[in-house]
Amino acid sequence: MNEAPTLYRTAAKPEWIDEYGHMNMAYYPLVCDHATYAFWEQMNEPLNLDERGGAEYAVVESHVRYLRELRRDDRLRVTTQLLGADHKRFRLFHTLYQADEGYVAATNEIMALGFDLEGRRLISFKESVRARLADTLAEHAAIGTPEHAGRGIAMPAPRA
Repeated sequence: MNEAPTLYRTAAKPEWIDEYGHMNMAYYPLVCDHATYAFWEQMNEPLNLDERGGAEYAVVESHVRYLRELRRDDRLRVTTQLLGADHKRFRLFHTLYQADEGYVAATNEIMALGFDLEGRRLISFKESVRARLADTLAEHAAIGTPEHAGRGIAMPAPRA
């Protein structure tokens, strides 16, 4: 596996386009959030939302890199790589592509925690989810760590 799996595809919707004629920055993480949800659905297979007893996830941190613009009706695809997981956390790295031209438009790295929707509190993942996370982490390790994973925001050093 050279590339993380594509878990979500869509097209840039007209309502996402701003007055400058490109997809507004607010929608890049929204597209990636849909990929996070698709990933979570895989981790819970075969259970659907109603069968999980409120055991879900909450994104607690996100970092987006905006690299190239997207325009109305552009076809988009998002690859999702699991970078880390334990009994109550997972870390994902999404790469958002303009599907037809194949360029990377953005990346989004997130940290999520197990969350009980009924009790409104943090929880450990169910055993079946922990096992699937561990298996996926082992599979995704073969992809290698993305160059910009773990990167924060900082001012560049002044040039002399």
